[in-house]
Amino acid sequence: MKDFLKKLLKARNDRITQIRSAIEASNDVNEVRSLTAEASTLQAEAHDLQAQIDAIEAEEQRAAAQEAEQRDAVPADAQLVNGNVRGSFATPAAEQRDAVDPLSTMEYRNAFMAYVQNGTAIPSELRAGDAISTPDTAPAIPLTIMNQVINTVRLRYGNLYNKVRHLNVKGGIQFPIGALRASFKWINESTVSPRQKLDPLAKIMFSYHVAEIRIAQTFLASIVTLDAFEAKIAEVIAIAYLEAMDQAIVNGTGEGMPLGILNDPRVTNSITMTAKDMNDWTAWRKNFFAKLPLGYREGEFIFPLSTVETYLETMADANNNPVFRQATGLEVNDGDSRNPNGRFFGRDIALVEPDILPDFDSASSGDVIGIFWQPEEYALNENFGFTMRRWFDEEANEWVDKALVVVDGKVLNPVGYYLIKKG
Repeated sequence: MKDFLKKLLKARNDRITQIRSAIEASNDVNEVRSLTAEASTLQAEAHDLQAQIDAIEAEEQRAAAQEAEQRDAVPADAQLVNGNVRGSFATPAAEQRDAVDPLSTMEYRNAFMAYVQNGTAIPSELRAGDAISTPDTAPAIPLTIMNQVINTVRLRYGNLYNKVRHLNVKGGIQFPIGALRASFKWINESTVSPRQKLDPLAKIMFSYHVAEIRIAQTFLASIVTLDAFEAKIAEVIAIAYLEAMDQAIVNGTGEGMPLGILNDPRVTNSITMTAKDMNDWTAWRKNFFAKLPLGYREGEFIFPLSTVETYLETMADANNNPVFRQATGLEVNDGDSRNPNGRFFGRDIALVEPDILPDFDSASSGDVIGIFWQPEEYALNENFGFTMRRWFDEEANEWVDKALVVVDGKVLNPVGYYLIKKG
């Protein structure tokens, strides 16, 4: 059985290698998406096959260890008789061993470091169990680095990325996101209730968008210790990825990248605020909050810090006494590097840089200068995790390293989204 499973696994990996080559050579978007979908299915199958093989080999190792223990073990009730050990041997229970992920071993981590710094191929035996990596494709980034990326996400970057919903579903499949509704009607002796027709469920489909993060080889090559290398590469990847994700969540075009809030044609709710309105807490109540449906009043704001400081934190009464805190509950933690956000009218504020949303003073009339959103109603679909590729640029005479990731994103339900525009 194990030999048969290995043959199936080899066939899957060979086909994945062929698909990767075809993707790199293709200029047809539809063909690339089709091939990527096939690769995703094959990778899942290869992962399952490898898991079965690992289980069989683990069982073989346990059986061999048990047999050795039965041969060598001395029973607790054994007695020494004429120089010989006498006693009955009981069969010990099978020893439980935790499976070690091959991507977290010290051997793989050192091999990955050598691959990035020197181009040294990762030995085939260290790639075992990695459904994405084959000798002809990119090696998967070790789990230690990915864990550091996740921690970096939480602590320093990804102000919007941290708030949205994260999925890992197969691309190309439509998912229903609507709700079933029916209406209520009073009747009397002469009328009957009409037959109810269910509203069709809205659907959404995620695509496969490949993004890359290029890393300076000369910089990474100068880092000699494994811990320092893994910490720095995690930081480099996290900073680049999360800044791009925050940008895509707001401004993504949907062409080769996630579809951002500002470019989603379904996001149509908007209000217009003049400079005077922005600085007047009563205008916020009348122009904005009065329009919010009850079911979507617990959303959050997205503002650039400059807009908050210039207009929201300068609210004052007729005698120029500050009232922003009493009237709006405004609190801003812009000095906190771990959570540089705040609260406005009891709702969280996610602070962003002006390249994501323009500040009020530099924006043109009609530009979006703020967003009220429901973060859980935006989803990022991230497939495969990160892989690393390396090649030599003949034009620049240097090695080039890049991390690859497949990701897409969309608004699931636009009802609770409001664009705040400059009037």
